[in-house]
Amino acid sequence: MRIDILTLFPEMCNTVMSESIIGRARQAGKVEINCIDIRDYTLDKHRRVDDKPYGGGMGMIMAPQPIYDCYLDLCDKIGSKPHLIYLTPQGKTLTQQRVKELARLENIALLCGHYEGIDERVIDALEPEEISIGDYVLTGGELPALIVADAVSRMLPGVLSGDECFEEESHFSSLLEYPQYTHPAEWQGREVPDILLSGHHANVDKWRREQSLKRTLERRPDMLDNAELSKEDKAFLSNLKRD
Repeated sequence: MRIDILTLFPEMCNTVMSESIIGRARQAGKVEINCIDIRDYTLDKHRRVDDKPYGGGMGMIMAPQPIYDCYLDLCDKIGSKPHLIYLTPQGKTLTQQRVKELARLENIALLCGHYEGIDERVIDALEPEEISIGDYVLTGGELPALIVADAVSRMLPGVLSGDECFEEESHFSSLLEYPQYTHPAEWQGREVPDILLSGHHANVDKWRREQSLKRTLERRPDMLDNAELSKEDKAFLSNLKRD
């Protein structure tokens, strides 16, 4: 898979994407991530990419021409149109389900806005998918783009050691993950649950499933509407609700 990040801060994005699991995946050729400087496409001799908003107001607006030309050049280089995503607080909130869908694509391009946003005309021209990472505002789209790139990359074959690394995580199956423990078995008077020390894998799996259901009911009951629940799951949840 190829991911292109269209940004005013390519070094920032490349630094983050070169570390840890994603960095190793890039080196191994499991995912291709490119950080493209939008400033390289401005026609302004001072490399300006922004200007004051028409109608007045605070801040600056990113001009349409550099963004448009940057995307068109990317299309020419790839030989096709990558799926374009504009990171904006006005977009639909990112979900794990959407991450799974994006991971099936061959090419995605992530457009990072900055300042007070980008000229609406380039949005109308390119018609990107608009994605938000939450109901709050950041100084630019770089951090949201890195989050999308990370979330998508880790779903690709060979990036993690196995599918089980993400299949039991929170949100993957519309449930929150069960509690996790490691050594030592006792810490500050708090002990690891006995079931996890029993060596009985079936009982451990049952306990983890129940803990996942319990945690989801307590913290995110809305997620249960989309979860695939067995008869045993439903019975367990009913007993919890009665208690």
